[in-house]
Amino acid sequence: MKGVDLERLFAADEKEIRDAYTTDVYFERTNKILNSKGLESTDVWAEFTLGSLPNKWPWAVLCGTEEVLRLMEGINVDIFGVPEGTIFRSRSPKGIRVPLMNVRGRYTEFGEMETAMLGMLCHPSGVATAAARVRCAAKDRTVMAFGNRRMHPAISGVLDRSAYIGGCDDVASKIGADIIGKEAVGTVPHSLMLMMGSDEAAFRAFDEIIEKSVPRIMLIDTFSDEREASIKACETIKDLKGVRLDTPSSRRGSFKEIIQEVRWELDSKGYRDVRIIASGGLDENSIKDLMVTAVSGFGVGTSISNAPTLDISMDLVCKNGSSISKKGKFGGRKYTYRCERCLSMDVSLSPDDDLKCACGSRMTMCEVPLMRAGKRTATKKPKEIREYVIAQLKQLGEL
Repeated sequence: MKGVDLERLFAADEKEIRDAYTTDVYFERTNKILNSKGLESTDVWAEFTLGSLPNKWPWAVLCGTEEVLRLMEGINVDIFGVPEGTIFRSRSPKGIRVPLMNVRGRYTEFGEMETAMLGMLCHPSGVATAAARVRCAAKDRTVMAFGNRRMHPAISGVLDRSAYIGGCDDVASKIGADIIGKEAVGTVPHSLMLMMGSDEAAFRAFDEIIEKSVPRIMLIDTFSDEREASIKACETIKDLKGVRLDTPSSRRGSFKEIIQEVRWELDSKGYRDVRIIASGGLDENSIKDLMVTAVSGFGVGTSISNAPTLDISMDLVCKNGSSISKKGKFGGRKYTYRCERCLSMDVSLSPDDDLKCACGSRMTMCEVPLMRAGKRTATKKPKEIREYVIAQLKQLGEL
């Protein structure tokens, strides 16, 4: 015990992560043994791969690299890897695990960071992949990330950044919005209506108190029929931008038909410019079902924030220049190649191999230097990474 305050909140702070206080304890013990046996200078290569993707996903989005680099900055290591935001397959056509990142250095200088590095890649990559799949289902319609309330608040920024990189247009938390360089978005919670006593009172109070720069999008299913409440919102707020339907499953029936009915009523009363936002337990499949309606956007929470984590592992593959590996893994420093035409991936032991894709195109090595001797070589903003993801989704024909 390091004297941690047992009355504090449970989340680790940045210093505790950097000090390896959150690491699996056997890495600390391993370092102690290696230092005692005079092996502290042993040079190694470690590679990051995964064997398969969850939910039979055919591809995934790599996310979290930026945070890994921030963690490792100042530690004397070299890091190479595919760029953050890369859409990848877990294995080559021959079944070889595709390296996503390679780290070189003295094992005793970075081995204790394995737990943290993997955690910074596994969950964010799952979230970004789920967000990308929602993005594909929603096509060109707005997607807002609403999932922070389902996960620990300490990782709100991580969740929002990952969801945004995967394809969400906006995020709800202020910390997430600051990280991605945008304004936080939101509509109205049911609690405002309940506290004010009626939909109309809540609509009026919001319009009176909240600054005009915030779009007026009102929640319409707290008390009344959605159709009636939507018209009341239009009549109450002059510059109403939209209405949000979050109808609970116990009252939902056919959510699709409720939305279509609200759209008809709005149009028939002359409110054609008022948008409809749908939320409440949505995922990529339910969004596909709602695409035939006049929905303008979606608020998506748990299906993105609670995405299955990617089972990425870190394995030693070289020691003092010689190939090594545990059973089940392939030894040797490897290089990742990708076909820029179909985005298929392959693996080679050579950085200048001449690999051909099954589609007939020549593959190119897609790893880049990310850090040299503890100094980062480049960085990209979340918006740039997101644009890279969207471009790949279009290339795959998903968008």
